[in-house]
Amino acid sequence: MAKFELKLPKMGESVAEATITSWLKEVGDTVELDEAIVEIATDKVDSEVPSEVEGTLVEILFEKDAIVAVGQTIAVIETNGGEETSNQSFEENEEVIEQVVKVQKTVEYASEIKNLPITKTSDSGKFFSPLVRKIAETEGLSMEELNTLSGSGKDGRVTKNDILSYIEDRKNLQPEKAIKTETIPLETSNFIKSVPTSFNGEDEIIEMTRMGKLVSKHMVASVQTSAHVQSFIEIDVTNIVKWRAKVKDAYFTREGEKLTFTPILMHAVAATIKKFPMINITVQGDTIIKKKNINLGMAAALPDGNLIVPVIKNADQLNLVGMTRQVNDLALRARNNKLKPDEIQDGTYTVTNVGSFGSVMGTPIINQPQVAILALGAIRKVPAVIETSEGDFIGIRQKMFVSHSYDHRVVNGALGGMFIKTLKETLEAWDMNQEF
Repeated sequence: MAKFELKLPKMGESVAEATITSWLKEVGDTVELDEAIVEIATDKVDSEVPSEVEGTLVEILFEKDAIVAVGQTIAVIETNGGEETSNQSFEENEEVIEQVVKVQKTVEYASEIKNLPITKTSDSGKFFSPLVRKIAETEGLSMEELNTLSGSGKDGRVTKNDILSYIEDRKNLQPEKAIKTETIPLETSNFIKSVPTSFNGEDEIIEMTRMGKLVSKHMVASVQTSAHVQSFIEIDVTNIVKWRAKVKDAYFTREGEKLTFTPILMHAVAATIKKFPMINITVQGDTIIKKKNINLGMAAALPDGNLIVPVIKNADQLNLVGMTRQVNDLALRARNNKLKPDEIQDGTYTVTNVGSFGSVMGTPIINQPQVAILALGAIRKVPAVIETSEGDFIGIRQKMFVSHSYDHRVVNGALGGMFIKTLKETLEAWDMNQEF
């Protein structure tokens, strides 16, 4: 018998600790490889920690609601193997975490590599350990590239040293593309003075949730970082409303899911960002970083009423069907608390649908470190002046307002205004006869 120490894994950039919210297994339970053992919550997303081995759970080291640092042992699993693997696993993971954190804190690559899914076993039958898969995902290796490596381990298995050696050789062949970045802490207490609040016995005192506290800090920090200004424009979406009504049943029959207005609008936003790349930037001190990929954040409601922003990666490369699938999938998993940490990171522009709550328009706060955010208002039937060759007349049209909040430090009124003007032109020119 051997004992394996299950440790809290690295879950994303800047995540140093997590809160244990629920144990899914009890001491004495049998656990399978990759079976979820415990649910955790970080400052970014809720997630599950799977077992890296098969065996029996013999010890739980932290109770529910305990805060655990990345790399700490949270449970002990007894395996049937004859070798003690826990210490080696910890040292390897700790070394990798240290390397990843060092890279994340000091550099940001200007050119990003599109990863292919990394699975436990390749088509050729090669097995890759959780550690090797983690390194491959962190360093941007595809499954096809990983499959070409020659392993020095038992039965030709790829080891940690094999993959790290390959990565080092690959980096030596590439030009230096790193840009030094620095995170500047913002002490909100220097700007806001607490004012005592009086209450009587009839008032209800409600403790903010963990997510509520995080959202509160994030919003205050954003307002203090960016010089917020807004531009507004009204868009006639009558053709889009009629087109969707015409094709939605056929779309559901063919694709097996609903076609809502959100993916239609998101698809147009992604196309507009591609025309205005200087809206797809971040600011680091006096330096502007223009993002290569268009990663579109989509504000979605959580079951407790808070909002989370899953990210559609490379949104400009999706057609309408692909965008619809992404929107529906992320929205569903957000409602069910099933989002993964990587799915709410690396956004470059955010869209929030305030119209879903009945609002005509809104002035959203920028999602740092982005420089702009778009609010979609409710679609309404309104009387409008319609111009024709025979003269003007009043008719009923479907219209909506969009509100564009942007950081006036780097986005001027011309760029902020032209962006939504182009979006308006794109949506109003919708072809009623197009296929989906």
